[in-house]
Amino acid sequence: MKKWLGSLVALSALLGACGGGDTSGDLEESITIGDNVEDSTELTFWTFAEVHVRIFENAVERWNEENADRPITLTAEVYPYDQMHNNLLMSIQSGSGAPDIVDIELNRFPDYLQGEPQLEPMNEYVEPVIDEFVESRLEIYSKDGDYYGLPTHVGATVMYYNEDIMDEANVDINAIVTWDDYVEAGEQVVNNTDALMTTFETDDIFVLWSMISQQGSDFIDEKGDIIIDNDINVETLDFMAELVHDKEIADIAPGGLHHAEEYYGFMNEHGAASVMMPMWYMSRFLDYMPDLEGQIQIRPLPVWEEGGDRSAGMGGTGTVVTNQSEEVELAKEFLAYTKLSEEGNIDLWKELGFDPPMWDVWESEAMSEDNEYFQFFHDDIFEILVEIRDEVNPVNITADTPSVSDELTTNIFNNVLRQNSQTAREALEQAKVEIENRSSD
Repeated sequence: MKKWLGSLVALSALLGACGGGDTSGDLEESITIGDNVEDSTELTFWTFAEVHVRIFENAVERWNEENADRPITLTAEVYPYDQMHNNLLMSIQSGSGAPDIVDIELNRFPDYLQGEPQLEPMNEYVEPVIDEFVESRLEIYSKDGDYYGLPTHVGATVMYYNEDIMDEANVDINAIVTWDDYVEAGEQVVNNTDALMTTFETDDIFVLWSMISQQGSDFIDEKGDIIIDNDINVETLDFMAELVHDKEIADIAPGGLHHAEEYYGFMNEHGAASVMMPMWYMSRFLDYMPDLEGQIQIRPLPVWEEGGDRSAGMGGTGTVVTNQSEEVELAKEFLAYTKLSEEGNIDLWKELGFDPPMWDVWESEAMSEDNEYFQFFHDDIFEILVEIRDEVNPVNITADTPSVSDELTTNIFNNVLRQNSQTAREALEQAKVEIENRSSD
């Protein structure tokens, strides 16, 4: 609790006059849904991802049709990522200004579970359907047996291949089974085309996290101990550095992120033959790399050893109800209707291209109906997902997760991948000390 309050003091200095949840100066977009319905109850929803609003638009429409006696008007407000999360913390600390419903990104979620969570438990809605869901996706937003956040996707990590580049390099993507195969294919790509094999982010952690999760490792273990410097993690980061500095088949993503404008332009112009990202990244291709339509093929990740896992569950947004809501029960019921129902999970695929956390819908007929994602990529996406569904390991999220993320993106990736000024072991051992020191403050 002391550590959490300390971070809030720092945030207060950063936000200045924005205390108490006043975010009007930072609002990017406000969307009112269902405002044409008489005698409706008003609810507010905050998000940092505009695309997430789509599933709430559909949910409000369905809800109001099915519940004419208690309709809803939802005001969805979109804010910049950091500002939204920071203002939410300030609102919770001050006891006022928080919305009814809000998206909280995975890496920031532990901040809101410190002390006594000011979020509403969703157990009455989660427990009856938990067997139909990827349970690990619900567990990462829980504390002491209470489920606070409802997931937005599984986040199964896959490899996106540019088949035009791979064909030019005379590489059969279906023959890439192991990471050794991947490196060999990368050498053919670099030798026979103008493209790199892949890129690594320095401003996000999904690539390394996916690669170690495949091997049963993590940055934090099940007991909450920091294991960022274990042998698997060191060897995996060494492998990434080798691809950049020795093999020269990989480089840092332009802009430092696979979500940067510079990166989108780079990929759109055939800058790299592949990128390793979760399934939810499909929408980025449609929105920001449209010239690649029909060229991108999705495949499982290469394995580290025969019979190894070919995916990992990465990223996530837990949607919660705050205890400041004046319509707590309605907000909880509506959120469950949006995120835990079969219709809501099918909508996650149809509207956003996300892999729904409800297993049961993966093989339903509705998931195989033609849509823009099948047209952009190929029509066997869910056949691949069903094939790797049992190879998605859970990740451990604790109060130290934000510090882990900060060390990786501020120091480790820059020193090891970008500047080549530290070995993987040096950087990870140093990071462990820093994280443990922060945890003990």
